[in-house]
Amino acid sequence: MIVVYMQNNEEESALEMFLRARRGGFVVTEFMASSAISVCAGIAVLDLGRSIHATAIRSQIDRNVFVASALVDMYGKCGSVVDAERVFAEMPVRNFVSWNSMIGGYGHQGLADEVVATFEEMMREGGVAPNYMTMVNVLSACSRGGRVDEGLEVFEGMRGVYGIEPGAEHYACVVDMLGRAGMVERAYAVIEEMPIEPTVSVWGALLGACRMHRKMEMGRVAALKLFELDPLDSGNHVLLSNMLGADGRWEEATKVRKEMKGVGIKKGTGYSWISWKNAIHVFQAKDTSHEMSMEIHATLAKLTRDMKAMGYVPDTNFSLYDVEEEEKETEVFYHSEKLALAFGLLCIPQGVPIRINKNLRVCGDCHSAIKFISGIVGREIIVRDNNRFHHFKNSCCSCGDYW
Repeated sequence: MIVVYMQNNEEESALEMFLRARRGGFVVTEFMASSAISVCAGIAVLDLGRSIHATAIRSQIDRNVFVASALVDMYGKCGSVVDAERVFAEMPVRNFVSWNSMIGGYGHQGLADEVVATFEEMMREGGVAPNYMTMVNVLSACSRGGRVDEGLEVFEGMRGVYGIEPGAEHYACVVDMLGRAGMVERAYAVIEEMPIEPTVSVWGALLGACRMHRKMEMGRVAALKLFELDPLDSGNHVLLSNMLGADGRWEEATKVRKEMKGVGIKKGTGYSWISWKNAIHVFQAKDTSHEMSMEIHATLAKLTRDMKAMGYVPDTNFSLYDVEEEEKETEVFYHSEKLALAFGLLCIPQGVPIRINKNLRVCGDCHSAIKFISGIVGREIIVRDNNRFHHFKNSCCSCGDYW
């Protein structure tokens, strides 16, 4: 049943089923534990993942290769690399899943040096050959870490050195890597030279790069390709609309939104969540539904005043509407990750990191604001968006503003 819930994206039900079994005295098997740990990894619930790890230790199944690999993956995806390293180091046997999980965990943190070192260790003494996903993880880490030369060297050696035929996901990583580094035209050239048909992930990487570097015309080309390949995906339409709006082309941005409505495409909801005391608190932009909404908004208002006193200027390019500047500031003020952060500051005790998850990429204004806030409140704030982890501390971010 746990797996059935997982396959139907009912993560909370899957975890509740596991907890019921544990409370009922059922013997926790390797399969049960690894499945429940994988659910925790998917929704980044670190505390419960640690609890299941403790259960696995008591049941003497924590050294099982599947359970341990799931633990490495879970700790990596929850942003606790130290725990992932500890489990990985204690594994008596490792398989390709174990190595991929450790490499992927480093990659999510943008720790490109550690990714490359672990990959080299795997090749040298791991006794396991890299596979398709290993190369995706390595290339993705090079992209997030700005390691363009090393990433290209790995990519170009895939066939000859590693015996792996590059697939669409590998090309998407290369396009993303070049695009992040500002080499958008070169990224486009890679797409044009692909021996296979570019997929949604490839064109999506180019569109993201065009958004980042304001390459409007090339972004329009990428968006039109995406509309053809996945006409019902609202994210591509919204991203193009946002690009046009940020460029002051509000009439064109509005036209894209109207076209979406005309064909029945609804905008996907962006949301952030934070786990506290075995409950998951979910926030959407401008959310007022939480029982602590008044305190949350008051906390944000005070933080905004403090930030502005320190030089923070809201980046209203991330407001989606053609309205007065003051209204745009209010728009970005209530983004979901800021609401989740205010809740965390109110509830989570000093000394405990605040861990926030977001289903979309964190916007530039929220990234800037959270850097300021981490310095003001003297807290470690960890944000996991759909791309990577951001560790904020002392007004700095681990990504070095490269994400």
